Amino acid sequence: MISQDVSSKIIDMPYIKPLFICLNRFRVQRFRGSINPEPGTLNFIYGGSMSEINKKIGFIGAGNMGEAFVGAIIKSNILSPSMIYVSDINKDRLNVLRSSYGISVLSDNVELFSTCDIIVLAVKPQHIGQVLSQIAEQKGYKIHNQKLVVSIAAGIPLRKIEDILYAPLDEKSRIKLPVIRVMPNTPALVLAGMAGMSANRHASDDDIKIVRSILEAMGKVIEFNEEDIDAVTALSGSGPAYVFYFIESMIEGGICVGLEPNYAATLTIATLKGAVKLMEELNESPELLRRKVTSPGGTTEAAFKVLDKNQVKQSIIEAIAAAANRSKELSG
Repeated sequence: MISQDVSSKIIDMPYIKPLFICLNRFRVQRFRGSINPEPGTLNFIYGGSMSEINKKIGFIGAGNMGEAFVGAIIKSNILSPSMIYVSDINKDRLNVLRSSYGISVLSDNVELFSTCDIIVLAVKPQHIGQVLSQIAEQKGYKIHNQKLVVSIAAGIPLRKIEDILYAPLDEKSRIKLPVIRVMPNTPALVLAGMAGMSANRHASDDDIKIVRSILEAMGKVIEFNEEDIDAVTALSGSGPAYVFYFIESMIEGGICVGLEPNYAATLTIATLKGAVKLMEELNESPELLRRKVTSPGGTTEAAFKVLDKNQVKQSIIEAIAAAANRSKELSG
């Protein structure tokens, strides 16, 4: 497991900027102040001091990611448990969260939407339409006071959420209901996440600041134009699985050459953590560090001959591209 300290520094490394410029074809602007991105600009959102948010926040969905948000918000003192609500069809799950965190639980999504100022859609993508329709089709559905909707449902674009929630509303009411799309990843469960976020046209600087504060409590966040969220999904959203796959392969390789499974696992994980720390401490590119380890005629070179023969690097690049394309397909 990579520590939060390690993961939080990688993005600051000097060679990361040109990589983002090359891969995303955007200018990168680092900042700590207000967030008004120019078209075609990626904004790195860095952690700062956290201030409490005097709003009620509700989570529709009580799964692992929803719980990660709840835990991070409470641990970082962004909100007290009394200001946090969760709804879910699984009553046992709600009882667990209530006893663990002291939050309020509801079995009615419509009631949660009406009660809270910030609504986080933490349900599976295939259920998002049903949940939104349930809210928008309620009798007397109106937006009297400002609310903020945050979606962490993978592959669901802003327009799909708008199509349902905005349909019964006039423009004045729509302005009071901004939507922000977030793509987190599973290391958020241990406060070492990497998230991408994209806001719709009605989201104010304050709305984005609120979501930023929450996501920074769980790791790192970068603001993107929505057209790039599919790439974010492919790289950082699915990325932990690629890393686990590589770790799995290294452990199996160690076992195949005679190591006990527990030793193979310890060596692999410690090596991974050490390699990342070395990269951040030296501020050198992974390519340069790889070359430093690869002596001519040595063991590492022998290993890379096999990797290159099997086009492992190209396969990884193609795998990320396939994930991005699939995300686009799911977005419709």
